[in-house]
Amino acid sequence: MTVQEHIALGVPEDGPAIEAYDFRRPTTLAREHSRVLELAFETFARQWGTQLTAKVRVVSHVSCEQVIMQTYDEYAAGLPATTTMMLCALDGLQSKAVIQFPASAALGWVTSMLGGGHSRPMPERKFTQIEAALVRGLFDDALEDLRYSLGSLLVTPLSIDTIQYNSQFAQAAPTAELMIVARFSIEVGDSSAEATLALPAALLLPQLGEPNPTSTATDARELVTAQLAAVPVDVTLQLAPAAVTPARVLGLAVGDLLPLPHPQHRPFDVTVDGQPMATAAIGSNGARLACVVVTTTSQGETR
Repeated sequence: MTVQEHIALGVPEDGPAIEAYDFRRPTTLAREHSRVLELAFETFARQWGTQLTAKVRVVSHVSCEQVIMQTYDEYAAGLPATTTMMLCALDGLQSKAVIQFPASAALGWVTSMLGGGHSRPMPERKFTQIEAALVRGLFDDALEDLRYSLGSLLVTPLSIDTIQYNSQFAQAAPTAELMIVARFSIEVGDSSAEATLALPAALLLPQLGEPNPTSTATDARELVTAQLAAVPVDVTLQLAPAAVTPARVLGLAVGDLLPLPHPQHRPFDVTVDGQPMATAAIGSNGARLACVVVTTTSQGETR
């Protein structure tokens, strides 16, 4: 940054570097969006673990460790140079989803599927055609679990396209493309591995809606009215009050009778905070007392 640029921005020449931020493309997930995605990916992790147990025939457990939003360049830079990346095609999008996992872990799963054990560590290498077909079958089922777990968030069909083994050469999306990245821990028997799932943010964010919706002041009256109409209030069914002296009240004893000026034929008053709103006759609803509204009032005045 030049001296003129520092002066224009009001920053000392020896101050910290300033990085431009595009508010139209935020690089962090809103809290509401993050929670929804975490719940969805946790569901996917449980489904994936159950599916692995059934396919590999070894007790398996998958847990979701983190859900963040990164550019594709940041995501790829954090992956091992040699790893397995399944690129999944998305209808209507040039960018692809990515399922990344160690080849050695997948080879161990294949060995268990074929009746072998985990006595020796598997190498990190490319799959043979048979191994690739078996691994594809595993992840075809995982994609079904992903569709189920994301539900209405995933409106675009996806399918496995190609398998890449170099994270730096696998161009699944433009470097600046924002991706929703979920990190998983996979335990199959005594072995464990880390895996990631990256989906283009443009695929999921439209279904999540606005993180902090705001309302304009033009409809403030309608909003206040709607809110007040939903606030619970105490409704009282009462007789006409009787006027008595303090001495009579202080001298009350068990068995005393207090005559009330409320005629027997007159309905009870239905009041809210002491304000009469209607009149009602006493009744019952099953084993409980109830009242049947006879007349109503308008703004506290009896018709």
